[in-house]
Amino acid sequence: MIDIFQEIWSAIGRNKLRTALTGFAVAWGIFILIVLLGAGNGLINAFLLNANERALNSVKVYPGVTSIAYEGFDKGRWVGLEERDLHIVANSFPDIVGEVSAQLSSSETRTICYKQDYTTAMLMGFHPAQERIEKVKMVKGRYINEIDIEKKRKVVVLSDKAEEILWKKGENPLGEYVSIDGFSYKVVGIYEVDRSMGFDNAVIPFTTMQVIYSKGLYLDNYVFTTNGLTSVEANDAFEAQLRKKLGEAHKFDPADNSAVYFWNRMTQYLQTQTGNAMLNTALWVIGLFTLVSGIVGVSNIMLITVKERTREFGIRKALGAKPRQILSLVMAESIVITTLFGYCGMVAGIGVTELANYLIGNSVMDNGVGSASVFTNPTVDLSTAISATLTLVIAGTIAGFIPARKAVSIRPIEALRAD
Repeated sequence: MIDIFQEIWSAIGRNKLRTALTGFAVAWGIFILIVLLGAGNGLINAFLLNANERALNSVKVYPGVTSIAYEGFDKGRWVGLEERDLHIVANSFPDIVGEVSAQLSSSETRTICYKQDYTTAMLMGFHPAQERIEKVKMVKGRYINEIDIEKKRKVVVLSDKAEEILWKKGENPLGEYVSIDGFSYKVVGIYEVDRSMGFDNAVIPFTTMQVIYSKGLYLDNYVFTTNGLTSVEANDAFEAQLRKKLGEAHKFDPADNSAVYFWNRMTQYLQTQTGNAMLNTALWVIGLFTLVSGIVGVSNIMLITVKERTREFGIRKALGAKPRQILSLVMAESIVITTLFGYCGMVAGIGVTELANYLIGNSVMDNGVGSASVFTNPTVDLSTAISATLTLVIAGTIAGFIPARKAVSIRPIEALRAD
């Protein structure tokens, strides 16, 4: 075995430049593959991070304006969402619809005062289910509960930003009272502001919002979770049935898509997942084609090596060398070149992805109202990198097999005559 490696090292040493160029092609191929996969993972991870900030199996409904005349009503009629819609949705689809929450909001920001300090925020009225549907991250205390809704309590959940402004570090805001529009509200919780939305809201019970601000029956929007809708087709079918039910209640054409708007997060997620799979496949294809160039390079250098060493192989066979010995010698050289430079390319690729993760691994972008992740953890699993490198080594071995077979097939007398 030592003799074989000495011969391989000697052969490589006689053709340093050619071996280096071939090795570079091999290393570059695996390097590009790992970097491309890392970049793709960065984009996909960013999407998953943004998506996981809300319940994926949820549908949000917004009011709209009719675009089709229906039963004596002209088009252009505003369709307002009402509190009865919550019961229509829940009762019409009991096996599909889970938790439901509605939203009411102040028309403008409100001033929140505590002693001598003050801040501003939008005042929002929600149901308790909002915490779970929107995955509100509570820092202190609790969210709105059912008793708050039932008794129309004047309690408020403030943001961590508001806490920083109104209370000194170390002070506990829970149980304290703040003034909003002349009404005193007891602080029952502090939540972390949603970085993807950027809104700084003060949350009060939905029923309290209705009474104090005379909101009546109309809603800003409402949201609910769904069960069992795991495909785009199933979600589309459900939306069509829901639009029909709402059309019957609000007198608009079930085919009028602008009468009410649906934001189906599951459909959006499934569609983006399909796009992510296509992106990942495209990156693999591009990377593998890059690997092919390195594999072709290995095959070429082995063909040249066999041609240059034809006389040597003839002498070996004349002295009694067996075909498998010559075959193993040529293939071993191919394996060594592929493995050595493939490993270097793998290490370099992993190093670059880790550096990218350190420098831009948590990149966010301003979306006008907040921020959203655009590039997160652009790294590749070690198992994936090793698997890609082993694939390269196997391919390089196969690439070296053809020249090795040619070396074995040379007759000693023909080899001795070769120049």
